[in-house]
Amino acid sequence: MFSGLVGIFSNDMAIDLGTANTLVFVPGRGVVLDEPSVVAFNTDQSTPRVIAVGHEAKNMLGRTPETVQTVQPMRDGVIADFVAAEEMIKHFIRLVHNRRTLTRPKVMICVPADATPVERRAVQEAALSAGARKVFLIQEPVAAAIGVGLPVSAPRGAMVVDIGGGTTDIAVVSLGGVIYSRSIRTAGNSFDDAIVSHIRQHHNLLIGQNSAEKIKIETGTAIARANGKVIDIHIKGRDLKKGIPSEITLAPTDIAEALSLPLARIADGVSLALEQIEPELAADIYEDGIYLTGGGALLDKIDTKLSRDTGVKYIVAEDPLQCVAIGTGQALENAEDLKDLLAHVQ
Repeated sequence: MFSGLVGIFSNDMAIDLGTANTLVFVPGRGVVLDEPSVVAFNTDQSTPRVIAVGHEAKNMLGRTPETVQTVQPMRDGVIADFVAAEEMIKHFIRLVHNRRTLTRPKVMICVPADATPVERRAVQEAALSAGARKVFLIQEPVAAAIGVGLPVSAPRGAMVVDIGGGTTDIAVVSLGGVIYSRSIRTAGNSFDDAIVSHIRQHHNLLIGQNSAEKIKIETGTAIARANGKVIDIHIKGRDLKKGIPSEITLAPTDIAEALSLPLARIADGVSLALEQIEPELAADIYEDGIYLTGGGALLDKIDTKLSRDTGVKYIVAEDPLQCVAIGTGQALENAEDLKDLLAHVQ
């Protein structure tokens, strides 16, 4: 995947540094990497040593001996472990360029809409420490809007709701500027937590985060059909009363019920945004609809559920998982023309 003459293409790259996954876009090549944001360290020495990053490290979660520590560097879309984040970015830069020696690319990285100056600076410094020559930042929903193909420079309001792993980012753009932006700390990981909590409270069964994520991806739905085909969901975990492994069977209605609260929080965030922007912008959005991007947009019937809760139509992007990475890459290629849309580090 990464073979070939790298010199033919740009060394520069755009990074969607997500809580759950990191995607890398290279001009001329598109999205070339999609890996879990996880790093594994060997801690049996005075200086911890990286032994795995990405998929290999994620497979170690919950299965490591005392001498191995798995770290998720990102929390709620921002850096929680600077050292692990730096090592992860460095590893991905090397992997993308298929070189042992570290290149010094120009890098564009997306950040949550309401990331603080300190959080933005942490992202910038981690990328510089990892070997980047120059670092630009862009808000995630703005990158998503560019990735969807919305006319961000037109005199018309456009809203994007990017549901990632740690945050849901809401933004309204018009005339090449960000009119409104806000992050909600409710997103894909919150969906997983809600499934774990629901199964624990209603069925006395404890399951892990990986199992909850699998349930969400394979059978998750925002609205269960009342007259649709019932698909049994078989779940294995630990019986909290007996303390032994057990298995239960759920229906899609259980998952829809479990996800109702986090989805309501997202709907409330969108409604608040519509209340706070100018009436002309709100009218544009009511007419054109709201675009959904990010992994959370893949949840079955999420557009219908949010439309019922907010009274506005929603459009799921054609490729919601890669929208932010693609938009970040396009912003990198047109950084001068889109400079008013970039996030700044104070």
